[in-house]
Amino acid sequence: MNYQTPTLRRALAADYAIGLMSSAARRRFEQLLLQDAALRMELAQWQDSLASLTGAVVEQPVPDRVWQGITARIDPQELHVPHKRPFWTWLRVTMAVCSLVIALTLGVIYTRDDAHYSATLTSAEAQPALRVQAHENYLQVEPLALAVITPGQSLELWAIPADGKPVSLGVIPTGGKGRLELSEAQKALIGKPIALAVSLEPKGGSPTGQPTGPVLYQGALAAL
Repeated sequence: MNYQTPTLRRALAADYAIGLMSSAARRRFEQLLLQDAALRMELAQWQDSLASLTGAVVEQPVPDRVWQGITARIDPQELHVPHKRPFWTWLRVTMAVCSLVIALTLGVIYTRDDAHYSATLTSAEAQPALRVQAHENYLQVEPLALAVITPGQSLELWAIPADGKPVSLGVIPTGGKGRLELSEAQKALIGKPIALAVSLEPKGGSPTGQPTGPVLYQGALAAL
């Protein structure tokens, strides 16, 4: 397949951004993203275009004549309400209101911390090895099939932006599961067309600020 055809590249980027790709096609496309900065820009344009569709619709006032027409079509109804309600009725209403308030509060809390971006990093054999989810202030990492490393080694996560210079996102916790807190500079990278990679480094991470060991896993960060 000729991946340099403009029409095909646009179609692939659109399918990836919308989420229409199969898992196998998605992995192949993420491999292309790592080596093709122009393709990453094409994907970013699609993601920006789709994000604009989620904007709020501007509220428009309803003309009085519309309300008058609706009112004219509704038969007047008399609502019979007893002057006094039994105690248990008020108790049930109060409990229902409290439950609704709690549900809304929990919904706001959990929505505020939802992941905005996600990536599945794969090995050279295209085997899923690490899942990364980007939240507002941190990355959540979860191992899928990580290689065993020695006590004197660490796995370090890198962001690879369009200019190709890796930026460290932190050392992956022992066992592969945990959180990586993001600095302001690191947050600025999230949301841009970047790839993620994991390299094998000395204990505690790279001493040079750039990858020194072999790259074991890689994948593209995509919006959810």
